[in-house]
Amino acid sequence: MGAGHHHRLFLPGDTAVHRLPPQCKLAAVVAFAVVVVATPREAFWAFAFYAALLAAVAAVAHVPPGFVLRRMVVEVPFVLFAVALPVIGLGARVQVLGLSLSVAGLWAAWNILAKATLGVAASVLLAATTEPRALLLGARRLRLPSLLVQIAMFMLRYLDVILDQVRRMRVARESRGFRARDLRQAPVLARSAGALFIRSYERGERVHLAMLSRGYTGEMPVIDDRRATARDWRAAAVLPAAALLAATISWSLL
Repeated sequence: MGAGHHHRLFLPGDTAVHRLPPQCKLAAVVAFAVVVVATPREAFWAFAFYAALLAAVAAVAHVPPGFVLRRMVVEVPFVLFAVALPVIGLGARVQVLGLSLSVAGLWAAWNILAKATLGVAASVLLAATTEPRALLLGARRLRLPSLLVQIAMFMLRYLDVILDQVRRMRVARESRGFRARDLRQAPVLARSAGALFIRSYERGERVHLAMLSRGYTGEMPVIDDRRATARDWRAAAVLPAAALLAATISWSLL
């Protein structure tokens, strides 16, 4: 796990959040997400408090709100599903802006939207303040299976290579007058996908042989792997601890 490269989700900086070891941030985000999911859906104030916590983290990390919002587009499928729930839900109905909506569906939609939004926002902040390579090192420090970490590392490293190959194949097709207008062009795209698979497989074989010739034994060497101190863990625990306090209070008020 040597030199990495910047990812479009990563926002370079030198803030207190950026400097935290990746394993601390990864554990904090997972713990925060668990607390958010465990919070009762009726505790509106608690979800507002969670949002304020994430806004404070973004401010400390100097991550602009627009940067976070643009990268939360991945949540759109959850939003569409949540919007449909009040319409197709069963049980008691209520009139909202002239529409007859299910009460249970409204609660379910709110529950999904609030928790999914907070979880996605926390993940975006994690990715914005931690390089992808560092995240993998953090996962390794947290004792995640080494094989899974290495698979993720190779996927990250060679995804750009494969995408560049896809781009070159598309340019080659279009330079020969190909245009994908309807299903009649499907066989050409299918052959291109097959060629891409074969080329990727052959590239993987060559990379593996090159690694073996350089002494690869199943473990990648780690460079600049920072160990976390007790101070780092205490700093990272602020977010999940504050969220846990709010969740505990919200449960006690039910």
